[in-house]
Amino acid sequence: MPSSTTDPAATRQRLRAAMPVTAKWAYFDHAAVAPLSGPAQQALTDWAAEAAAEGDTKWPEWDRCVEATRRRAATLINASPDEIALMPSTTAGINLVAEGLDWREGDNVVVLADEFPSNLYPWMQQASRGVETRTVPADRGRIDLDELRAACDSRTRVVSVSWVGYASGYRQPLDTIADIAHSAGALFFLDAIQGLGVYPLDVRQTPVDFIAADGHKWMLGPEGAGVAYIRQEHLEKLRPFGVGWHSVVASGNFGHVELNLRPTAARYEGGSSNMPGMIAFGASLELLTAQPTADVSAAVLDITDYLCERLASIGVAVGSHRAAEPTGHDPRSGIVVADVSNPDTARSRLLEAGCVTSVRGGRLRMSPHGYTSYEDVDRLIDVLGRS
Repeated sequence: MPSSTTDPAATRQRLRAAMPVTAKWAYFDHAAVAPLSGPAQQALTDWAAEAAAEGDTKWPEWDRCVEATRRRAATLINASPDEIALMPSTTAGINLVAEGLDWREGDNVVVLADEFPSNLYPWMQQASRGVETRTVPADRGRIDLDELRAACDSRTRVVSVSWVGYASGYRQPLDTIADIAHSAGALFFLDAIQGLGVYPLDVRQTPVDFIAADGHKWMLGPEGAGVAYIRQEHLEKLRPFGVGWHSVVASGNFGHVELNLRPTAARYEGGSSNMPGMIAFGASLELLTAQPTADVSAAVLDITDYLCERLASIGVAVGSHRAAEPTGHDPRSGIVVADVSNPDTARSRLLEAGCVTSVRGGRLRMSPHGYTSYEDVDRLIDVLGRS
């Protein structure tokens, strides 16, 4: 990987050249569904042309591209490709763990009260197996770490948090939370969909046990193509479900039926892959990993800092935690929520003016990416300032 430039402007220019959406929209909705990158669009177009003209004669080439996606995803977090499972959604990755663990009646899982539903329902579903889901309150995404620690006990099996709060933009201190979970003898699950691809994460340094993330937000891929990370030492802790021909060692030998599961995370993939989606996802990962993730992060934080400055200049209060904390933790992310009157009306007016945003938790949510320009921000501010 090339060395870091630490120049947000250069990173912005490189990424912006690969984003067709910029011709029309000032796009501030990557926390919902991102526009496809140009490389992902081209990969889908090429696959469709080949599938129509060549049928399955191209299948081995497609399969190699899918495996390249696995390797790129592993590189993104400094994992082994053997620890990466290609998933159709974040929800599917969460359910790998929620349904796969050998729960015992009286166990519990600790989550945050303001989680996205997909990081609540799979754990709540385990109530039928005698598992309690404990929620820890949060202040605009920020949790009292002592309260998190107190919620854990000897029967806590999993602590599950989102890296970045979808409705607040608060980025969690992963190393501290990992330490809290492991001190209680629990496993640490990370819903990384709002952070993976734009913030550095090295699983050899930060001992996350499981990760799930779809590619259709910050990784600029299509919906239905994502990843899960299962630390190698935990492969045997999860009972695979939905097993199929792809789960076994002799996956290509259909006449040899032997339930001998792969010794890798691919055992959880079951059947046929979403090949066009995974190939397109891989193309966007190639774009993002062409330089260190720290550079992309710097560009994202630079543009959100500018956005917050401009919001303040027109008297709009920012509802996200943005200041460094006494511990040195930086809670900033690519998500900025603001208190505006009639946020749904504001969103509609912004859309008419070519600015794409969302409303979450009664606030206007803006989520620019590293390619978002200062001019895009000024366009948005001009609309809000006229309200």
